[in-house]
Amino acid sequence: MSRRGWILLGAMGVIWGVPYLLIKVAVGEVTPATVVLARTAVGALLLVPFAWRAGGLRVLRGHWPAVVAFAALEIVGPWFLLSNAERTLTSSTTGLLVATVPIIAVVVGRLVDRKHVAAVRWAGLVVGLGGVALLLGPGAAADDPWAVVQVLLAAVGYAVAPLIAERRLHGVPSIPLTAACLGLSALVYLPVVLATGPHPMPGRDALLSLLGLGVVCTALAFVLFFGLIAEVGGARATLVAYLNPVVAVALGAVVLDEPITWGVLAGMALILAGSAAASRRARPVETPVPDVAEAAVACDEPAVREPSA
Repeated sequence: MSRRGWILLGAMGVIWGVPYLLIKVAVGEVTPATVVLARTAVGALLLVPFAWRAGGLRVLRGHWPAVVAFAALEIVGPWFLLSNAERTLTSSTTGLLVATVPIIAVVVGRLVDRKHVAAVRWAGLVVGLGGVALLLGPGAAADDPWAVVQVLLAAVGYAVAPLIAERRLHGVPSIPLTAACLGLSALVYLPVVLATGPHPMPGRDALLSLLGLGVVCTALAFVLFFGLIAEVGGARATLVAYLNPVVAVALGAVVLDEPITWGVLAGMALILAGSAAASRRARPVETPVPDVAEAAVACDEPAVREPSA
């Protein structure tokens, strides 16, 4: 991986480790749909001027089905599921569960591309699922298994969306693409929020959390994320999930006083170890190249042939 790729990966690992804390604060005062609407609307408004200068919506011509699919799998579904789950889950537990993205990506690759999966990657899948099971134990998420399912469904979206971006949106300018995805997602949730209103004005902490989600964790993060996909590919881009849980657990403990139990620590170790094993790439088998002269003698043919017409 290039130096630029490592820098982008590190930045995304930190930036996308923060939202779990901010979402936890926000959902204490506003609905999950409001969280998604505020996050996407703020991000879209910030990026629209830059997207216009980069060619506007015309650069997306011919790519709209992929844009809609990416927005649905990366934003519309996962962000609501995560926000709704964090009404009962701790931010650290949510971040740890999202770390299963590389593990899910292995299964997706097997189903979609019929890729051969080495034994070590299947072992990583089992180990990672063991970590999820630990998080369902005492002191973690045992009281609300449905919330855990919602986070895992969001992780499925996170595993599939980068593949769509890599295969169907390669070469599309990142800023217009990001602005379009955020704008579409905001339009999905606007009628939902209006239909469930009126909503009371949230407090300062919730407002600052929503602003941070929109500016840093959405507008800036997606521009960097598309740059990461372009630099290292869609599959490797999911490796940001290695850093996210560490940041989420640390912030949850320091800022929200969330307990770090032995179950949480063991679950984090198993999930990260499983993700690392599941993401391991098999080394290509080197095929020996026969010597041209020896092959020619063996075949009783001249070593060099005249080019055919």
